[in-house]
Amino acid sequence: MNIKTFYTIYYRHRIQKANILLKIYILLILPIRYLLNIPFLPKKINLDEHSNSNVELFKKDLDYLFEYFNSDKGNYYINQYMQPIKKKNKRIDAHGYSKIYERYFEKIRNANLNVLELGSFYGNAAGAFFYYFKNSNIYSGDICPDLFRYKSQRLKNFYINTSSEISIKKDLIDNQRIFNVIIEDASHTLKDQIISLFMLFKILSPKGIFICEELDFPETRKDMNINNEYPDLKNILKAIKSNRDFNSKYIKEEDKKYFLDNFNTIEIFKGKINEVAVIQKK
Repeated sequence: MNIKTFYTIYYRHRIQKANILLKIYILLILPIRYLLNIPFLPKKINLDEHSNSNVELFKKDLDYLFEYFNSDKGNYYINQYMQPIKKKNKRIDAHGYSKIYERYFEKIRNANLNVLELGSFYGNAAGAFFYYFKNSNIYSGDICPDLFRYKSQRLKNFYINTSSEISIKKDLIDNQRIFNVIIEDASHTLKDQIISLFMLFKILSPKGIFICEELDFPETRKDMNINNEYPDLKNILKAIKSNRDFNSKYIKEEDKKYFLDNFNTIEIFKGKINEVAVIQKK
């Protein structure tokens, strides 16, 4: 983690709300806080080497792997979002998506796939997917790719800003790579959820699976829908399931038509805390 990322994650929101004196104080202590956190940052792990002495992990189910790698997609995890120096080794409730994902992933876990996760953070889910999808390439995109703590011949880590249509096109679509599984776990804001699905559906393979995590954030968290816009992605998907028309300024007509012509099923599930949408392509 570089100092710019440290600022972005832990202090940018405070700077935006602070008065001038508090801003000066934060900027003065920032380098010191960063240096104090460095010894507590997670160490990099080479999964190709790690797997040589942990072959049993290739047979584990997804929930075991999520908890092993401390991903919040499992049932429990240790909070990874606080400053490393403040980390407490206490297991807390996570999203509990494991059983939902197993329904779709179990039959394809041994296939040769391209699996994409947006919003990878430390890459803990990528570590789990490395073992679960043992014959697949795992692609992890994040606005702060320097956070990523894993490496392997099968792992690819890259920059992407899912708030920007330009970045989505330049850093992902223009690469002309097709993915069998896409998991959107980035900012969870209303706009970002919508543009990620409708822009990226074209690079999802036939019979591919697109997952949008924390689908309900724009309706349950004010900071995920600051301008109180409508419809959010959840309502768009519900409209599609009910054969009702919908409009959004964030969706191009060609992307809307492509999605409607090519989706097969849409299901919305409730995890332990939030909702998740699973869309399958024809």
